[in-house]
Amino acid sequence: MFGVTTPCVEAARKVLESAGYEVLVFHATGTGGRTMEGLIRDGLIAGVLDITTTELADELVGGVLSAGPDRLTAAAIAGVPQVVSLGALDMVNFGPRDTVPERYKERLFYQHNPTVTLMRTTPEEMDRLGKDIAERTSASSSPTCVLVPLRGVSAIDAEGKPFWWPDADAALFQSLRNWIAPYVELIELDQHINDPAFAEACARKLLAMMGE
Repeated sequence: MFGVTTPCVEAARKVLESAGYEVLVFHATGTGGRTMEGLIRDGLIAGVLDITTTELADELVGGVLSAGPDRLTAAAIAGVPQVVSLGALDMVNFGPRDTVPERYKERLFYQHNPTVTLMRTTPEEMDRLGKDIAERTSASSSPTCVLVPLRGVSAIDAEGKPFWWPDADAALFQSLRNWIAPYVELIELDQHINDPAFAEACARKLLAMMGE
C-alpha cells in the first residue's frame, strides 16, 4: 500500500478478510517491500496481492524508497499464488526538492509535502518497468496473474490529475503485453486502480487462485 493506492488496498483487504483470511498490509516504502518478500521466503504467506509495485520504479531510477533488486521475486521462487498490479509506477520518490539529482531537474514533479517530492516516470522508464514486471512474474511456478488498470495507476495518475500522462501509461501496458509469458494471465480492466470494482477483481482473483 502507498498513499495513492490506499483506497484499492483497503477495499481488497475487506474482501479477503470477509473470506476468512488474515491480511497483512505492507507499506511500499522500501522496508515494507523487503519485509513482505522475507515473509514469503520464510513460508508464512498463503497468497500475495501485490497491488503497489512502485518500489521497482525507485530501484530503476534511483529513488529513495527502493526495496532492492529482489523485489517481486519471492512468490515466484516459493511457488506462492500471486496477483500483481501496477500501483504507483507513475512515480519515483525523493526527499525535499533540493535533494533531487541535478540530472532530473527538467522532469515533471509533484510536491507531496516539504519532505516528499514525487517525480513522474517517463514513457521510456515505464517501458522498462513493464518488461521487468513481465520477466519477474513469468519466472513463477505458481498461479500468477497481472491485473492492469487502464485508467491510471495512482490517485494522481487520472484524467485531470498532476501525473496523468496517457502515453507513459500506454508504454507500460504495451511492454507487459510484449514480454509476459503466455502462461501468466494478463487481465486488462477499463478502470482506475482505486475504483472499488478493480480492487474487488484483484481480491477475487487471488481467492480463486488460493482455492485452486
